[in-house]
Amino acid sequence: MNYEVQIAAELNVKPSQVNATIQLLDEGGTVPFISRYRKEATGELDEVQVAAIRDRVLQLRELAKRKEAVLKSIEEQGKLTTELKEKVEGAETMSKLEDIYLPYKPKRRTKATIAREKGLEPLAEMIFGQNSINLDTEAEKFIDSEKEVNSIEDALQGARDIMAEWINENAELREKMRKLFLEEGIFSSKVLPGKEQEAIKYKDYFDWSEPIKTAPSHRVLAMRRGEKELFLMLDSVPEEASAIFLMEKMILSDAANSSVEQVKLAIKDCYRRLLKPSMETEVRLLTKRKADEEAIKVFTENLKQLLLGAPLGQKSVMAIDPGFRTGCKLVCLGPQGQFLHYEAIYPHEPQRRATEAGMTVKGLVEKFEIQAIAIGNGTAGRETETFVKSLGLPKSVIVTMVNESGASIYSASDVAREEFPDLDLTVRGAVSIGRRLMDPLAELVKIDPKSIGVGQYQHDVDQNALKNALDDTVMSAVNGVGVEVNTASKQLLTYVSGLGPTLAQNIVDFRNENGPFNSRAQLKKVPRLGDKAFEQAAGFLRISQAKHPLDSSAVHPERYALVEQMAKDLNASVSDLMSSEELRKRIILKNYVSESVGIPTLQDILEELAKPGRDPRESFEVFAFEESVNSIGDLKTGMKLPGVVTNITAFGAFVDVGVHQDGLVHLSHLADRFVKDPNEIVSVNQKVQVTVMEVDIPRKRIGLSMKSDPFAERGKKMEKKPASKPQRQEPEGTMADKLAALKKQFGR
Repeated sequence: MNYEVQIAAELNVKPSQVNATIQLLDEGGTVPFISRYRKEATGELDEVQVAAIRDRVLQLRELAKRKEAVLKSIEEQGKLTTELKEKVEGAETMSKLEDIYLPYKPKRRTKATIAREKGLEPLAEMIFGQNSINLDTEAEKFIDSEKEVNSIEDALQGARDIMAEWINENAELREKMRKLFLEEGIFSSKVLPGKEQEAIKYKDYFDWSEPIKTAPSHRVLAMRRGEKELFLMLDSVPEEASAIFLMEKMILSDAANSSVEQVKLAIKDCYRRLLKPSMETEVRLLTKRKADEEAIKVFTENLKQLLLGAPLGQKSVMAIDPGFRTGCKLVCLGPQGQFLHYEAIYPHEPQRRATEAGMTVKGLVEKFEIQAIAIGNGTAGRETETFVKSLGLPKSVIVTMVNESGASIYSASDVAREEFPDLDLTVRGAVSIGRRLMDPLAELVKIDPKSIGVGQYQHDVDQNALKNALDDTVMSAVNGVGVEVNTASKQLLTYVSGLGPTLAQNIVDFRNENGPFNSRAQLKKVPRLGDKAFEQAAGFLRISQAKHPLDSSAVHPERYALVEQMAKDLNASVSDLMSSEELRKRIILKNYVSESVGIPTLQDILEELAKPGRDPRESFEVFAFEESVNSIGDLKTGMKLPGVVTNITAFGAFVDVGVHQDGLVHLSHLADRFVKDPNEIVSVNQKVQVTVMEVDIPRKRIGLSMKSDPFAERGKKMEKKPASKPQRQEPEGTMADKLAALKKQFGR
């Protein structure tokens, strides 16, 4: 089935672009490959657009499969008409399709089926016509003790059960009711009786309500989590009167008789017993899916920024996993991240062997020609940084803090055991800290993204959707940077376009058995790495010391002949083109346009010739926290401090200011102007200047601001309104303990 017209309209692109993309995807093309090396075919669609087409095609194909199953089911019942078939085939969404199918869907015995078994359907039809009849007389005809219809009321009740089911199965009504729930529905949460103390972290939701259509994703997920943990009762419905009015308006005639009154009773029963639970379930699924999408978007954006953090590069590094009682685990790594040496030092309480520790550090710096020292930012991190900086090391030695979130997860993983089977967990953690400094991307791909410390509510969202989004994000980052095939780990190679775990392992095994690859072409000798995998992967793999100069670039091997022709036309070599800007300026791109190669690809090639294998990540910059601030007790309101953004959420950004507890810059304090999306202002790992707004030591809360004059607004508010009038606090679920005090202080 062709979906290009529908998807093109939804994504505001051309049908031809969608058609070409679908074809490339069906042929086994990956998102990075298609967006990078098939620009002419897709009309230069980027990764986001290609991924959106891929996902939408999957949705529409799933819808088509469901339509086939529905049509088959109805046909087997002998109830399929031309009109019904057209309705099924025309259903644009799964919910509309299921509404159409509902009357024909095989179901368990219901009140309505029992009533039909008692022969009451003719009575229901008579009443549902809403004509003036003698109800008692007509109902009395259906009294049958053998069928357990013992009274007029029994007969009328059965008829109402059947009518309630008819009303519930009205597709048009269900569509309008769904809209009512979404537009006028209210999320209402209350604490379960007796759970007040146990559920204290959800205190802002003990008696909370807000419109479904405006509830932000983090609050939806927070309320659902509170409900799941059996602390909260959560409803998501509109006012019953509005729902009943809508139903009566659609179902009732203008007549005033006893039949209409029976239909009214059936409507109320239908809503309370059938339609309300069904709609609430649907709406909760819809709002959950929307909340998941927003939370996953926040997570993936944070992860990408973290993965693309500036690398120090290939330098000899000392890495320290700091600690007090158990000491600091210290490792020395070579320029390729290879483990060279391990030592434990005890510069802090209770041992206080600072002199001995200092001599050890200085000796190892000299012995291994250490160029940088990476210190984990966990417990004792700032104290260890102060200690190392006091040793009088050469100024050329960089000393910097490294975010160690997830290092302990890595150290206990199968990946770490495979890499360092003979090392203790804590030593592996130190190695991870050092390698993160050298190349964040290469090291972080070894850790489950959910353990890296970015995002919000990652354990509450749809795990399959989260995994797919995270895999896309990691793959995008890895292929965007490129991978040195002779030094990359199996985990890094796994994310290269067209490879995966098996081929990644085969490449590592081949490398170990035969030595470093000397050309991209040699990759074809790797077991099971066929032509398709080579096509998808080759452009993203780099071989820095290869015989062919383009093997270290992002120029795809399928275009080597084209570049060689460019060089030949200028009486030069490919190496000459790569080293001479003057020669490159003489290349007339239009001369090399063909059916398969257009200006976009030619421009990419020219850019790559100028900077072969260029790393798109920013250059590494040394960052240092305020030396006089080492713990939360050192913070004072009004202090201006340097910090690093560690996490971004829908309601603000968390910033590490070097006190072992991240502070929150609320959305309202990210800039002097109104900010809707925090990503407009900040990114993970960004260095920022913040002002301390509030410090709550007992509860470990730190309120920060990035405004130029953060206290000006507070002063105005104090002048305008009395401080005694309480402001209702907006909850943030499990983040409420951090946000409540801040929002109260900010007067929000």
